Amino acid sequence: MLTKSSSEVIVTLPTDREIVFTRVFERSRHLLFDAWTKPEHVKQWYHCEGASIPVCEIDLRVGGKWHRTTIMPDGSEHPFSGVFQEIVPDRLLVYSEQYHMPQFGNPEWVTTVKFEDCEEGTRLTYKLLHASREVRDGHLKAGMEHGTKQILNKLDECAGEMAAE
Repeated sequence: MLTKSSSEVIVTLPTDREIVFTRVFERSRHLLFDAWTKPEHVKQWYHCEGASIPVCEIDLRVGGKWHRTTIMPDGSEHPFSGVFQEIVPDRLLVYSEQYHMPQFGNPEWVTTVKFEDCEEGTRLTYKLLHASREVRDGHLKAGMEHGTKQILNKLDECAGEMAAE
């Protein structure tokens, strides 16, 4: 198993199809879950530096669909969508995720997000399960590891702002 870490985020590749990000937040599970599942919050944090999310729709129920479009600093559009498979409020989200970019083969994966209490606050585990090692490795080579670390930092900022309201 390959393990890499930064000061805040641990990245592991536990199988040849998975990427797992783990980070501890000094925030409640409830705040983090809300930030992950409410469009007005997702628009604030789920993008890399210089990008924006003008479109974000979430039907938070099993079988419900979600869609977001990220506009990168160069103006390019990156649409994503999926369907919720499992929801345990403040604890677990499982959903499909598809990147709608034909030049990359429109890859699809299953995302699992766990929110667990820990001494410091909440341990968030963000797992992406790809169809193959090749697809997983392509995702990694595209720079998603650095981008995911950025978005998890922005998630922390967003949850902090939500706590202050």
